[in-house]
Amino acid sequence: MIEQERLVDSFCELVKIDSPSDEEEAIAQHLTGRLERLGFTVERDAHGNVIASEEGADPLMLSAHMDTVEPGRSIKPEVRGDRIVSDGTTILGGDCKAGLAAILEGLESVAQDGSPRRPVQVVLTRGEEIGLVGAANLDYSMIRCRDAVVFDGNGPVNTITGASPTYIKFDVNITGRGAHAGVEPEKGLSAIRIASEIINDLPNGRLDEETTFNVGLVTGGTVRNAVPVEASFGGEFRSHNTETIDLLRMQVTESMRKAREKYQDATIREELEMMFQMYLLDPNEAIVRLVTGQLRDMSLPPDIRPSGGGTDANAMRLNGVECVVVGMATNEMHTVNEYVIIPDMMATARFCQNLLTINQRARA
Repeated sequence: MIEQERLVDSFCELVKIDSPSDEEEAIAQHLTGRLERLGFTVERDAHGNVIASEEGADPLMLSAHMDTVEPGRSIKPEVRGDRIVSDGTTILGGDCKAGLAAILEGLESVAQDGSPRRPVQVVLTRGEEIGLVGAANLDYSMIRCRDAVVFDGNGPVNTITGASPTYIKFDVNITGRGAHAGVEPEKGLSAIRIASEIINDLPNGRLDEETTFNVGLVTGGTVRNAVPVEASFGGEFRSHNTETIDLLRMQVTESMRKAREKYQDATIREELEMMFQMYLLDPNEAIVRLVTGQLRDMSLPPDIRPSGGGTDANAMRLNGVECVVVGMATNEMHTVNEYVIIPDMMATARFCQNLLTINQRARA
């Protein structure tokens, strides 16, 4: 039986463990202990992902990520009515610790009830928030699952990610020529000025219903009274359309070409990297039918919608694991206004429990 007090206490305990990206060791150790107490054999791959396994054929993967975004240190969760919030100085960490808590509560409940269930592998990844690096570097030779449910969506559990875009990140570094800004600025070549012209030449914001473009990082200069020698900026673009991705890639490189032609004494270097690749959910996949059928059995109509973000499912699908991403009760993720709705988190845990036990009865 899903227990609200246990679930809320578990979630609050998890969010109090600092786990910003690349600093997941404490939460990994905590989760390892809890999964071992549930009878799993827990291993870590070379990247530090947590993989908990048990005996049995055709296991179902339950997955969530361990890292959180900043500001995510010394989180102080507060229960206010049917919501859990932070004290307003940090994120809450519901992304993705509501998913972690729901998985653990589902497994705890099944173990407590002694219900027969489908075998499981629990896969908990590092570095999702910085480009799905944990899932991209997951040791797939350790994975025995063909199907997975990833608990990493915004909103209630019946919110399903139906499509996810391709994401390209880019970094640009510019070297100009220094000079005293008040004595002989004409001898200088401002790297910041060059960067600003390139940025102004690039698109920005929502370009169409499938595509966004953003420059989110800008640095440069050392002191106020010197023509800046160095400047850099970084950004991203993402789209559900392959042709649009190719066109934007060409637009970025063309902006660099024009800047090099105009400022021939400057050095302009750019790097573009695909961080994850798009997918479109196939309603005929077995895992999609399983998830949507279970939600309907719980009187939760599946709400399948495209997302502008990526999850570990993007990487896992490229490695042969069919995934469905479901909501985990979080709202306003990546902000200090983030909150988790307790009844929604209860439904997520109940979905996890039912997914294993009802499916087992169907297979018997």
